[in-house]
Amino acid sequence: MELKDIVIQFIGTENYTLSPITDGLINTTYLLEDKDRNQKFILQKINDNVFKQPEVIVNNHLMINKLLRANDYQFQIIEPVPSLTHQLLVKDTNNQPWRMLSFVEDSMTFITAPSLQIAFEAAKTFSYFLATINTQKLPAIEDTLPNFLNFEKRITDYKNSLKNADPHLKESAKAEIEITNQFLSLPNQWIAMEKNHQIPKRIIHADVKISNILFDKNHQPLAVIDLDTMMISTILYDFGTMIQSYTNTTNEDDGSAKDNFNREMYKAVKEGFLFHLKEKLTPEEYHHLDYAAQVAIYIQEVRFLTDYLNGSVYYATKYPEHNLDRTRNQLELLKGLREYLRGE
Repeated sequence: MELKDIVIQFIGTENYTLSPITDGLINTTYLLEDKDRNQKFILQKINDNVFKQPEVIVNNHLMINKLLRANDYQFQIIEPVPSLTHQLLVKDTNNQPWRMLSFVEDSMTFITAPSLQIAFEAAKTFSYFLATINTQKLPAIEDTLPNFLNFEKRITDYKNSLKNADPHLKESAKAEIEITNQFLSLPNQWIAMEKNHQIPKRIIHADVKISNILFDKNHQPLAVIDLDTMMISTILYDFGTMIQSYTNTTNEDDGSAKDNFNREMYKAVKEGFLFHLKEKLTPEEYHHLDYAAQVAIYIQEVRFLTDYLNGSVYYATKYPEHNLDRTRNQLELLKGLREYLRGE
């Protein structure tokens, strides 16, 4: 089955244009324009090497949309679009799953936050999205990425990579391993809080980078997109990864970065995150936001270092030291955050 056969199953015509969208890292995405109806859609092949149960993604998406509509959500909602045979997933001849989503006209995205104001608006938008869907009893959201937020396993995986790594790789990463080992206890409180049910379970987005918000030409938010990673976990993760993503003044591939933590961006993101959530957070959640930011950066650093020691088998790399450069970048970011929190 060729790509055109997938398209025809959704829109029933060969009179279309298809343009690749290349800023995603996991799924294969196209902008599809139906010329007969003058209508645009997002066509996407779901990477089932990452998302083992694509149908779970679709079911979660439908449940989230139901919550948004039930709670009078004011931004646009991305809708799954069924095929002509009313299927939300269509398989190609390689048994790869495809789906189609509604398209938001006159929208734009940012890869990094270009200003404090836009960072604030992005964090505020996610705050509103999370506040909206966390108003009722938790729905039956299934985990699309099992163990993704299992920090105990992340640390165990890192320790195993140390045991089994090529000696050359260990020697190259000697300084980074030493620093990483100094912080091995950093996630312990997070792990304990979850095990002891000290922080509530909530619906989280789990991929709150700024590129998952659509803005209009005036830089006002239009929609939250990419609901593939929605899961039940702690909302501290969304805040932590927002800080990990927004406050870095350099590309995360820059291993020579110095002073790459933006203090003013941290303040803007925190203010935006709390805009709709402050009254909803428990005291335990609120008081651990700064801690969560540290853990999120550290865990990402650990993941990069683990993959480097394993021979770079998970993250796409362009050169042998790529994951080690990413590790160095995150360690510098963590250093800057900790200095800021200490008032230095």
